[in-house]
Amino acid sequence: MTLRRHLTDVRPLRASRNFREIWAASLLTGLAAQIAAVAALAQIWDHTRSPIWTGAIGLAQGIPLLLLGAVGGSLADRYDRRTIVLISTLGQAAAAAALTLQAALGNSGPLPVLAIIAAGSAANALGSPARRTLPVRLLPRDQVAAGLALQNMAFQISMLVGPAIGGLLIAVTLPAGYAAQALMMPLALVAAFRLPSLPPDRTPGTKVERGGWGFPLRMPVLRGALLTDLATMTLSMPIAIFPMINDLRFDGDPRTLGLFLSAIGAGGIAAGLASGFVTRLPSPGLVQLVCAATWGAALVGFAFAPHAALALAALAVAGAADTVGVVTRGSLVQLVTPDAFRGRVSAVDHVIGVAGPEVGNMRGGVLAAALGAPAALAIGGASAVVATILIGVTHRDLRQYQSTDTTEPSADMQPTM
Repeated sequence: MTLRRHLTDVRPLRASRNFREIWAASLLTGLAAQIAAVAALAQIWDHTRSPIWTGAIGLAQGIPLLLLGAVGGSLADRYDRRTIVLISTLGQAAAAAALTLQAALGNSGPLPVLAIIAAGSAANALGSPARRTLPVRLLPRDQVAAGLALQNMAFQISMLVGPAIGGLLIAVTLPAGYAAQALMMPLALVAAFRLPSLPPDRTPGTKVERGGWGFPLRMPVLRGALLTDLATMTLSMPIAIFPMINDLRFDGDPRTLGLFLSAIGAGGIAAGLASGFVTRLPSPGLVQLVCAATWGAALVGFAFAPHAALALAALAVAGAADTVGVVTRGSLVQLVTPDAFRGRVSAVDHVIGVAGPEVGNMRGGVLAAALGAPAALAIGGASAVVATILIGVTHRDLRQYQSTDTTEPSADMQPTM
């Protein structure tokens, strides 16, 4: 296998004009969304000087996602997904314009900002399940994992670059931070408008009559993949413990604290750049299990790292494992799920991705307060490894799933009652 095949697989960008346009729009709007997030944080802090109000931004974003994610999943399995993506993008564009307008008019209260953020998050929640089904509908089956890797890389780039640009823009003027998002949203609208019609597949014989919201729980491959993600995030998410471990081990240097997050992102981007090899592996379920165990083991290493360099290296390994795990899980979930159920299964996957890290951070903070930061990190990482092993042992279909299987589940992968 040549070096080129080990690097980022860009075949999806050549194979589908629609995917290429959606990907480019998501990269630019993702950057703009990170810029706007910095603007919102700065605006609310300037007006309130209260961490409670800045923390409310997370609630404004998270509550609509949790409440409306299931609605979005049902919509995606009932109606044309192109239409859902287009309408939800319109809602997000309207929210971006409203944020820009309130800043330009000199709004000085946090409530209007939070209300608009919540409205934009609601639009995102309604459209996200349909949006998640796009790669598997727009790309050849053997390129779905590569398409998801490209999407994840766009997200990682936006996380690294967007906040820095946001800081520079709002240093000039606050409305500029919001305007960046408002100006980029038309690109997403054009990309969504140019999509083909994408109604859910209700071909006779797809055996969807045994489904419903319990479908992923009755299908061992899906259940194992989703449980692996839920277990690793809830048992070992380390972000809330970073400030405490930084004070304990690295004299509370704020530069080190910032590098903790950057190290995870850098590891993710490095994994994305080398994703060509991983996305071609035929056993995504096994890869996900290995990545989940690697994530947990890396956090144990981070807990006891005596030097900053070793700590950052451990976090970079964790970030790389997380990125590969996210990509392989995403491709597995989309390929195993019959199209008539992809909206609802995508909604479940999305809710786990949103709620799991938040629960994990709360668990980590409570455990660190009781036992100390190193013990909390080590227990969390070790628990994730043990949970991953148990899931792997009890979910043979997940370990043995081959991505070369047909889209429709085979006999041994049918839902269990």
